[in-house]
Amino acid sequence: MEKINARILIVDDDADVLLAARLFLRQHIAFVHTEKNPENLPDLLKAESYDLIMLDMNFSRDATSGKEGFRWMNRILEIDPAAAVILITGYGDIELAVQGIKQGATNFLLKPWENKKLLATISATLEVRRSKVELQDLKGKQRMMMADQDQVFSNIIGSSPAMMKVLSIVDKVAKTDANVLILGENGTGKEVIARAIHRASQRADEVFVSVDLGAITESLFESELFGYKKGAFTDAKEDRAGRFEAASKGTIFLDEIGNLSQPLQSKLLSVLQNRKVVRLGSHKEIPIDVRLVCATNMPLYQMVSENKFRQDLLYRINTVEIKLPALRERTEDIEPLVTHFLDLYCKKYKLVKKRLSTNTLKRLQVHHWPGNIRELQHAVERAVIMSEGNMLEPHDFFLSEPEEKNDPSSLPTNMNLEDTEKMLIRKVVDKHGGNISRAAKELGLTRASLYRRMEKHDL
Repeated sequence: MEKINARILIVDDDADVLLAARLFLRQHIAFVHTEKNPENLPDLLKAESYDLIMLDMNFSRDATSGKEGFRWMNRILEIDPAAAVILITGYGDIELAVQGIKQGATNFLLKPWENKKLLATISATLEVRRSKVELQDLKGKQRMMMADQDQVFSNIIGSSPAMMKVLSIVDKVAKTDANVLILGENGTGKEVIARAIHRASQRADEVFVSVDLGAITESLFESELFGYKKGAFTDAKEDRAGRFEAASKGTIFLDEIGNLSQPLQSKLLSVLQNRKVVRLGSHKEIPIDVRLVCATNMPLYQMVSENKFRQDLLYRINTVEIKLPALRERTEDIEPLVTHFLDLYCKKYKLVKKRLSTNTLKRLQVHHWPGNIRELQHAVERAVIMSEGNMLEPHDFFLSEPEEKNDPSSLPTNMNLEDTEKMLIRKVVDKHGGNISRAAKELGLTRASLYRRMEKHDL
């Protein structure tokens, strides 16, 4: 019979008990150490690591109360908070044993014991310890993964007035447990802000679960968010927790909440009101404890007026509302953002650090950026990969502009000559992807003349 790979320490002042336990357990356990004097416990725990400690509750100086056993158990847990402790009592005092469990013991055993019962108790306790260790490892890995994932955004980049206003709200709301609604165009960094709120909250050491509601079909909504029982549907081979349960004690981020249909809005509202979920195929209510952060790029208030979004759900999710500015509304932040992405991608692709020319920076600052920070990030990554030199020029960035309708009524009617010239230059330069030579040729200007006009109009 293969021995259980574990290290066990048994502490009892009865030499006969120690001898009997050691002789039996060495047939089943890889390493068994016994100790008569509990005073030696601190030195033993500092010198060795044990998977399980069996501790007598009553020593000779304190024959029946169990106080000495509790004292040493607390000392063990001070030294090793993850220790698995089995309390041993010879007096059948169940209340005392239950008190020990409440104070941190993993299990208890009555003397005299049957060997079969002893081995079963040890095996069960070792399994509990393994589960705890695996959970701690998982949480540790999760924190590392979150740290790695958040590393790009460890400091939210932006010092423009618009972003300082956002950060001020984040600082105030993060310390609370209030529901937050983040509004903004695609690519403005809504999830970045959601993660920042989580990291600055009292739930920072717990999980952050991100759910893209726009990517979940209506038929999968309940099973994904609320979980399901085995056999609830054809492919339900086992019980599975939903995203809300997975986010227990932490933060759940519901992105694209404006995409939910009316029926799904009702189901979500019910869960948020009751703070309970019911797995698909079950009737059991499971309490949830999550911090809710939602986001959307859709006009929720207009949707409420059009009866496309439930007003009571809107009230439920937006205790505090954060409106993220578009990149074109915070052009002061383009330079530090570009610098950040340049450093990131030059390191990623093991390239010599690249820089922007003055004209390139000006070109990036006047671009409309319909895709916001995400578009800027992709543009910088592509420029880093495709550029030949270490100084990035306008033609290294392939910036697309949305096609404008050939509708005279869509053109501004109050433009003077200066504005018209500026708009024309910008449009032609954009058309040629920042290639000044081609733009100048189409405009009938020399390169030097075009540069002078671009400088004049701060392009």
